Amino acid sequence: MLLIGCRPIVFILDKVHGMDARTAAGKLGNAIRKKRLALELSQDAFAEQCGLHRTYMGGIERGERNVSLTNIVKIARALKMSASSLFKEAGL
Repeated sequence: MLLIGCRPIVFILDKVHGMDARTAAGKLGNAIRKKRLALELSQDAFAEQCGLHRTYMGGIERGERNVSLTNIVKIARALKMSASSLFKEAGL
């Protein structure tokens, strides 16, 4: 495992199904953005529905954040889907 510090964000690079954690975070973020846009929600409105800060949500969608399971469940519920479906959509 390799620990890399980057400004206030810390990435722990590890393998997730043959990809590093940054790639996995990027795939998850892209899937979240795609579903949010399909629901015609702004990032701000969506973050409010999730109970998360809009800048944190932006970091998730850009793949810059390592999201906790608790927040993944909040996001999936706001997208009207299960967490497992969200992971499938992301190809994880």
